[in-house]
Amino acid sequence: MLGVERVLHPLLNEHRATIDRQRWTFVPAAETREILTALGVPQSAMDEMGVLSDLLRSDPTLPFRAASNGRFCTDFGTHEAYRTEAQPFVLTAEEDFDRFDSGELRVFDELAPRLCMNAAFQGLLTINAYILATLAPRHRPLLDYSSDQWITTVFNARTITTPDLIGEPALEGVHSDGVDLSMTTFLSRVNMCRDSAVTDVHEMAQVNGVRWDEIDPQYRIATAQHWDLLDILLVVDHEKKHSVSPLRAEDPTARATRDVLTFFSRKPAAEGHVSYDHDSRQPHERHPCRVDVAVVRDR
Repeated sequence: MLGVERVLHPLLNEHRATIDRQRWTFVPAAETREILTALGVPQSAMDEMGVLSDLLRSDPTLPFRAASNGRFCTDFGTHEAYRTEAQPFVLTAEEDFDRFDSGELRVFDELAPRLCMNAAFQGLLTINAYILATLAPRHRPLLDYSSDQWITTVFNARTITTPDLIGEPALEGVHSDGVDLSMTTFLSRVNMCRDSAVTDVHEMAQVNGVRWDEIDPQYRIATAQHWDLLDILLVVDHEKKHSVSPLRAEDPTARATRDVLTFFSRKPAAEGHVSYDHDSRQPHERHPCRVDVAVVRDR
């Protein structure tokens, strides 16, 4: 296991304690930058994260989104996180994801190598690993919780609103993402209205699929908004649900965009799980990426 008794950075340790206690936490951008700086990430790499979504092209099912993804295996036996070969992606209603394309096998463009080799991106993988190292989530069916490995699917997604189309960061309404931990990192915004694309965190009793403006307020436990580059929201996915309001344009005559990077982490799929045949841990041959996650040391 990772050196879980050590402290990567006091701020990160505080957020890990908050996750242990309340099963979600919000890390403001200034704190994320401080943590990444302690990992040796230069400010230039952090700033570059804000423009890399310009490489995105399309989404297989959503007309108001452009997205790419990539799979990573965090292996606490070898103390590394590495990029695996490209694989299809699927989420089902049984995993608390109820949308028109639930259960559909989707193939996304691959994450850009420039993104994966960015030092800030690799620092985020390290932060993700640090949280996973001590995470004890409520178990989902057909995942191998005896494994030292975690499977993380990283999505780089741009939501787009135009005068003719409203962008929905979470068209599915209240949901979970079929994993054990989600870590959503803000990258960029253009023409985004200040009170739009707001995330609510809900108790599990909140009914799935309910639109953001039709939720039961007794089950809403927190509200957060990604606004600054490297704002992060972490949620223990099988213990809290979430929803996001639509992206509205400050200037309604112009295009608005919202870019995020989301790390969806779970244990490896066991036989019988919908993702079992799409859970390869073979390294990516064309665009290898390996990150040492045994760098935990006192700060």
